[in-house]
Amino acid sequence: MEELIKVQVKNDHQLVGARDLYKGLEVKRRFSAWWEQNSKGFEKGTDYEGVLVSTPYNKLHPDKLQTIQDYLLTIDMAKELCMMSKTEKGKEVRKYFIQVEKDWNSPDMIMHRALEVSNSRIKLLTAKNQSLASKNKDLQDKIDRDAEDVTFAKAIRYSNHSIKVRELAAILTQNGFQIGQNQLYQLLRLEHYISKHGTLPMGDKIKRGYFRVSHGVKNGHAWSTTLVTPEGQKHIINKALRGKFDDSYQKVIVSTFDM
Repeated sequence: MEELIKVQVKNDHQLVGARDLYKGLEVKRRFSAWWEQNSKGFEKGTDYEGVLVSTPYNKLHPDKLQTIQDYLLTIDMAKELCMMSKTEKGKEVRKYFIQVEKDWNSPDMIMHRALEVSNSRIKLLTAKNQSLASKNKDLQDKIDRDAEDVTFAKAIRYSNHSIKVRELAAILTQNGFQIGQNQLYQLLRLEHYISKHGTLPMGDKIKRGYFRVSHGVKNGHAWSTTLVTPEGQKHIINKALRGKFDDSYQKVIVSTFDM
């Protein structure tokens, strides 16, 4: 995929420079005026953070640098600014960010990041305990078990975006908890995470930060989509892989075969 606008990764979060977005949207006004008007309604520290960047003073003195104000935006804020531009270029850039986000949250990328985190943890723990490992095999076994136990929790913790239930089902299946999207919805209903006769999350689970609901209108029809937050992903995956859902899982599997 061609890079339309640079997407940075900071603390495993995807971020976009406001000035990069400004240039990508081909805005005609001054950056400061564009930012002042369009940043209203967004929260500093949550949606964006201020940063100072160095840039050439002018074309005649490319080696002379000046420090200017910039901002790092979340992907969600960048997409909203694209919609606010109400231009064809804004639509193009927004579609680009959607694909970037989709690629970042794909099961393969989540597992890749998980393996990187796990390998780093194993190397660190091995270095600290190398002198003890030869004398205490039980300690080394515990290190290995701990590394395996945190792999998936780390993957979700470092995924900065909410995902759909079907994507969560795919992640669970790849890690030995075989389940499809409809089966996962059924399990979450039994565990009182999802409403009994629908696909929307229970109010208390939204308050706990496990889910959020995305709303929109298409062809004159309103729609709602249940999304599992990073905290919800971590919570559900850890419970599933530790056997906390086994009773409900068995009921779901039995009901599937009875259909």
